[in-house]
Amino acid sequence: MYKREKKSWLKHLDFTILDIACLLLALVIAYLMRLGWHMPYATDPYERLAVILVLIDICVVFFFEPYNGILRRGHFQEVNASVTFCTIIFAGVLAYEVATKQTEIYSRKVIFAYWLISMVLVYLERFALKHIIRRRMENEKNLSVMILLTTAEYAKEMLQEFRNLQYRDFAVSGVIVIDQNLKGAKICGVPVVANADSCFEYLRTHVVDEVFINGNTRESSQALANELLEMGLTVHFNLVHMNALAPNKAVEKYGNYLVLTSSMKIASPRQIFAKRLMDIAGSLVGLFACGAAFVIFAPLIKLQSPGPVFFSQVRMGKNGRTFKIYKFRSMNVNAEAQKASLMAQNEMSGFMFKMERDPRIFPIGRFMRKYSIDELPQFFNVLKGEMSLVGTRPPTVEEFEQYEMHHKARLGTKPGITGMWQVSGRSDIRDFEEVVALDTHYISQWSIGLDFKILFKTLQVVVTGKGSE
Repeated sequence: MYKREKKSWLKHLDFTILDIACLLLALVIAYLMRLGWHMPYATDPYERLAVILVLIDICVVFFFEPYNGILRRGHFQEVNASVTFCTIIFAGVLAYEVATKQTEIYSRKVIFAYWLISMVLVYLERFALKHIIRRRMENEKNLSVMILLTTAEYAKEMLQEFRNLQYRDFAVSGVIVIDQNLKGAKICGVPVVANADSCFEYLRTHVVDEVFINGNTRESSQALANELLEMGLTVHFNLVHMNALAPNKAVEKYGNYLVLTSSMKIASPRQIFAKRLMDIAGSLVGLFACGAAFVIFAPLIKLQSPGPVFFSQVRMGKNGRTFKIYKFRSMNVNAEAQKASLMAQNEMSGFMFKMERDPRIFPIGRFMRKYSIDELPQFFNVLKGEMSLVGTRPPTVEEFEQYEMHHKARLGTKPGITGMWQVSGRSDIRDFEEVVALDTHYISQWSIGLDFKILFKTLQVVVTGKGSE
């Protein structure tokens, strides 16, 4: 029987339970320090707060995945992760108090003391638990016994890779080389225990839990795997060397085919759900702001440039899908026709058009662009699911038709109202390749946390108007 590694959000249930215990203990310590020696959970307000702490923790674990790579983090990385985790929980507590109008019930000194104590306790608990887990993984009594079955060409490479794994639940006790008779030799300190002729006899008479097959053809690997399975062994056989693909991979089943899927970024269903939930909530708020802006700016647009208040244009969305984007009109009605005569003054290197003193923009349009007011109608695109709050800038059809192969990578996600390029000083960027680099970096490193960070920076840009010309 083979114990498969957990891939769900409950994979690190041990860390989750201990983190919750530390958060509750931190609240007790903070209460005792500030308000005296009796149990805080004996009072209704703090009993409710304890329940809220647990619920917030579960939400943070579900949506933010704070335990990704936790066993591989160094001390400084864990300090940063623990501080971030506890700060998000603390922000959730404050939001709960404000939303329920209970800020006067709870002691501010207790809440802030809880925040500081929780960071210390969570870090120490994680440090101790990781130490225990690592010690257990280093004890070979707890490891499965694995035999590598391969060719002489791949044996050394495989052993070096496995030896460099920081954490593993198996120990390689021997190598079976099937294309040469190397029995009795050692490769990277690991003995060659059999060849093709003595392979099955060795596996029958020795302690072996797992066999890793590499170097055979697909047909011979499958045939060999079937024979080993009849012996009750767990069998792994190599499909592809993972360094040959992008960093994000997942094994999936398509029909009767087992495939290794690779992409710039593989997001979990709960991450996609969280992003869409954030988009819907944000778009509803944004549409209220759009309505207020319409009342103020629609008469001014009509006054300075007769024509429609709104501007629509076909843009390219995720992986080349077309959609119609909406904006408050900030240019003359014949702006597209005038663009050809202005191309000589384009300040961008590449397929985007940008001109600091664009004569097509009328005065109030320049003001709306500076503070991104012209983009408010795009919240309707977000609500429809054509765009996201955070993403990449959607190109025009004309721009897209000039793209080279690597440029299409920036269309690997839904376009956004804001994004990495917008908060990186877009008025100072003149090279389209730099825009592509920022967009592809965003896609490959995407997380809900990164979206929140970009949204926060966007607010700064909108308020100051810096970088939006």
